[in-house]
Amino acid sequence: MSFTGDKRISGKEVAQHNSRESCWIVVHGNVYDVTEFLDEHPGGSKIILKYAGKDATQEYDPIHPPDAITTNLPPQKHLGPVEPDTVQKVEIKITDEEQARQERISNRPALDEILNLHDFEAIARQVMSEKAWAYYSSAADDEITNRENHAAYHRVWFRPRILRDVTKVDWSTTILGQRSSMPVYITATALGKLGHPDGELNLTRAAAKHGVIQMIPTLASCSFDEIIDAAQPGQVQFFQLYVNKDRNITKRIVQHAEQRGIKGLFITVDAPQLGRREKDMRMKFEAEDPSEVSKAGSGGVDRSQGAARAISSFIDPGLKWCDLDWFKSITKMPLILKGVQCWEDALQAYDLGLTGVVLSNHGGRQLDFARSGLEVLVEVVDKLKEKRGLMFPNEKFQLFVDGGVRRATDVLKAVALGATAVGVGRPFLYAFSAYGLEGVDKALQILQDEFEMNLRLLGAPTIKDIVSEMVDASNIHSHVVAVPGDRLYESNYESMQHAQLREVKAKM
Repeated sequence: MSFTGDKRISGKEVAQHNSRESCWIVVHGNVYDVTEFLDEHPGGSKIILKYAGKDATQEYDPIHPPDAITTNLPPQKHLGPVEPDTVQKVEIKITDEEQARQERISNRPALDEILNLHDFEAIARQVMSEKAWAYYSSAADDEITNRENHAAYHRVWFRPRILRDVTKVDWSTTILGQRSSMPVYITATALGKLGHPDGELNLTRAAAKHGVIQMIPTLASCSFDEIIDAAQPGQVQFFQLYVNKDRNITKRIVQHAEQRGIKGLFITVDAPQLGRREKDMRMKFEAEDPSEVSKAGSGGVDRSQGAARAISSFIDPGLKWCDLDWFKSITKMPLILKGVQCWEDALQAYDLGLTGVVLSNHGGRQLDFARSGLEVLVEVVDKLKEKRGLMFPNEKFQLFVDGGVRRATDVLKAVALGATAVGVGRPFLYAFSAYGLEGVDKALQILQDEFEMNLRLLGAPTIKDIVSEMVDASNIHSHVVAVPGDRLYESNYESMQHAQLREVKAKM
């Protein structure tokens, strides 16, 4: 990192620059002049001015990738290191709301009471900060696609086989030639520290224990090298890439990832612009002065996109098919397109010699009314068989799906329909947001247990025995529509309950 000067700056001097006219902040022990950046900050100026002349690291860390400030500020605004222990920190007042949240945390059920991945989500919703919950849970527009991602799995039914020896069952597999204990990988999700101070490191450590593959996100809260360094020897990791408008930056990132041993490059292709995630947007507006919000609406910088907007302005909307040849020239890693949503694009990726595609709509966070990855999978398998004679799963061109997965049965349906493996994202975020590393460990163990049970009940000793004849997907294209509710039935049905906080006993 380069600075305009090597001399250490005193905290007293930093404290003098505490206004809109001259605003300095300290992040990770370094001083930055953000005066000219105030009105451009996607999160608004209020939050920066709160830390003017002070140490902003605590606020900065959870909602920014580590290099966000050095990337977005010109080098001349990097003023130098601050003298240790001299800078003023912002005193964080414990609000009534935060006090209530801490009490809810203390009333979490024991991990033994968490029975499924839904339970983690239920507890996370109650113990996370509102800002973090809004970012993780939000999806595009009316969130139709977000819900459809999960609902699609309910339109596929099993055709189990009987009288097969399932004394021993094995649900391990290979993904891009790499061993995995199950046909699941931890897919890339941004800003892990919003949910837990250790962020993505929770995922790295749990993945090592359970023998699954973690996909490292471009927009992680932890640095790329920090995540790599936390891995165990021989632990397999993939990398998800948002392509930078500056191709030199992209080249440097990709080649560094390859040097550090990354085994697959997943290039995100469904985010030339961010979708409108209104839960996240509302959280942003509620945190800002009305005067600042009105500025954005009158021709100023667009601050409407909450945390998502603040970290993604570098993504290149001009990425094209012809750019893939350039990627092949700078790396030997397998190249996979993440965010393919129709068979025509999957076919083109195959014809261009790519290793595979992820059939994904970005967790429902981009284009609302995009179809589920599972539905697109059925279409892709049919059309690539028709057009190129391909059979799936296929070692040379692998199909992946993500979005909406909550059970091992969901994964097995995708495998039966031709997927090599399935990416799971939000459930692991909720697991560590609620319980830290132990939460992710428990979530992966739940999946392991579900795989063992379901392989036996399906009559499939191994993952290779999960074949298309074991599922009925004839209704996969019948989208959910609004119909009058069956009130008599619904009034008699006792809803299943998720895990709940313990009741607080009244003090004597």
